[in-house]
Amino acid sequence: MDFSNLKAFLDHMAANRTPGCAVAVMLDGKLVYKYAAGVSDLDAKAPMTGEEYFNIYSCSKVTTVTAGAQLVEKGILDLNDPLYDYIPEYRQMYVKTKDGDIIKAKNPIKVGDLFSMTAGFNYNWNAPSIKKLREEKNNLHTTADFVRALANEPLDFEPGTHWRYSLCHDALGGLISIVTGKPFGEYVKENIFDPLGMTESVYHHTPEVEARMASQYKFVTDDPAQLGLSIVEAQIRGSGNVGHFENVGIAISSGHGGYPAFESGGAGITTTVGDYVKLMAALSRGGLGANGERILASKTVELIKTNRLSDDLLRDFNWRHLRGYGYGLGMRTHISRGGSGSLSPLGEFGWGGAAGANVLMDTESKLGLFFVQHTLNPREEWYQPRLRNVVYSCLD
Repeated sequence: MDFSNLKAFLDHMAANRTPGCAVAVMLDGKLVYKYAAGVSDLDAKAPMTGEEYFNIYSCSKVTTVTAGAQLVEKGILDLNDPLYDYIPEYRQMYVKTKDGDIIKAKNPIKVGDLFSMTAGFNYNWNAPSIKKLREEKNNLHTTADFVRALANEPLDFEPGTHWRYSLCHDALGGLISIVTGKPFGEYVKENIFDPLGMTESVYHHTPEVEARMASQYKFVTDDPAQLGLSIVEAQIRGSGNVGHFENVGIAISSGHGGYPAFESGGAGITTTVGDYVKLMAALSRGGLGANGERILASKTVELIKTNRLSDDLLRDFNWRHLRGYGYGLGMRTHISRGGSGSLSPLGEFGWGGAAGANVLMDTESKLGLFFVQHTLNPREEWYQPRLRNVVYSCLD
């Protein structure tokens, strides 16, 4: 193995695309490469070391899906069950029509729809029912409170008929809390973080965490056509090449963080590159952690990385950096090397985060990778396909 291509790529990223970045690579449970480039703070010019904490946003979804899959294994959840079997508030849902009318939904939301982003939700953190919940609970709402409140919002489409990136995994976190009778973060700690020895992965900032955090930036495009895009829209469409970095503080943005009793299943984790890669190592080994602790059965990992989208739904899954990929239980999964242009084998799976974190797992090579930067609007359409190819070029 020769990781010189990966080192050069991170050096290029730090010089041209983000203030700083870091990566950890594990093969069959062994750390084979770790590297950091650039700076953790532009003003202080503090070198990036790879020991910093980062908000990883949607890379948190990997943990949530793993937690949900554990409950499928135990027979507590079934993917084909209607969600109302577990949360009665979802028994009768409503759908917005193209004309703006609100009508009764024909299809129930299924548990599998939460995993696969096909429930009909959107990504509106300021929906009336969510704002009302925050006001009534004085911002002390739990993850279980959140999923119950979300049931009051009309859906954007009939469940199961479209793929849309949305609050599905925050709802899944709430479901996990309800069926286990535990706060979502407590379940995750007991069943994923503690077994894998992930001591630096948290849902709530502490003074100790904040003291070690890399400064968080936002890439602000100077392209008039790209101005005003939300974080999610920028992930989907890209956010241009010409712009500047703006320090936005270290708090988790949007509705994902800042609520003391709420752990966001969709984007709530703050962690380090060396800690979170332990989960990547476990998933790349069919659920077996590098420390010998098993968190999932190998057949469950195979299910996670199995594409669940029909040809019709794949038309919705049209993010530029995910050509040639389908979507399984909460993660991209490689289904066409011709379509992707990727060096990775079919079945390679993972996901990315709004500040540039990226997760990659491959059970064929037993490869687990975690890449981090701390730049909102990270221009995933440019770096993600390149990162995947660079990594695989290093393995021979």
